[in-house]
Amino acid sequence: MIEFGHGTHVGLRRTRNEDTYYADASLGLFLVADGMGGHQHGEVASALVRDQVVQQVREGSSLLEAVRGAAGSLLECARDSFDILPMGTTIAALRVEGDSHEVAWVGDSRIYQWKQGLRQVSHDHSLVQALVEAGQLDPAQAAEHPQRNVLTQALGVTAMEQLHIGMARGKLEPGMSFLLCSDGLTEGVSDTTIAQKMARADLSAQECVDQLLLCALDSGGDDNVTILIVRSR
Repeated sequence: MIEFGHGTHVGLRRTRNEDTYYADASLGLFLVADGMGGHQHGEVASALVRDQVVQQVREGSSLLEAVRGAAGSLLECARDSFDILPMGTTIAALRVEGDSHEVAWVGDSRIYQWKQGLRQVSHDHSLVQALVEAGQLDPAQAAEHPQRNVLTQALGVTAMEQLHIGMARGKLEPGMSFLLCSDGLTEGVSDTTIAQKMARADLSAQECVDQLLLCALDSGGDDNVTILIVRSR
């Protein structure tokens, strides 16, 4: 049995919400996309990728195939546009089938797993994460770095031959939970706070989402924030 909660908020500093998400337990598909590009291009990019991934998974594509196909569709759409503004999006997606799960991501929208502790499954496709992995920054410095929002990979921006889609697979166990979120959550709310909320067995998945949204807004709400929590019962 799958229980899930979901929510999105424009935040306290933005006038538009360029995030989108999708949650369907019957299809076993859950995703968050954080669009970018300015002047409504972010909303267009994230919605296009969402719809393409959903359609392709419904037609039998694997999660990897669906994300790659959506990336190609977004690049074509951007090429056909006469507007010089970029049109890109991140994605963090989860597919649940039977007793197994797989996740895919591009950009800095994150996927966490909870099972007697919080673990970040995804790895940010960002400049500061690359510097951390190269040993040039420690995680504390990365969290405060002025270029922490600079992405090295994004759907619609990265050429297909250079696109790296992060992937992970595993067994789906009872009591296991997943958190998918845009960086509007992780920019303002620490992993420690996220873990404290995810550990609350007395909260439903939706109540947990609602509390984390409030935490993001209490921290300043500088960006759009979108959260999905998926629990295996």
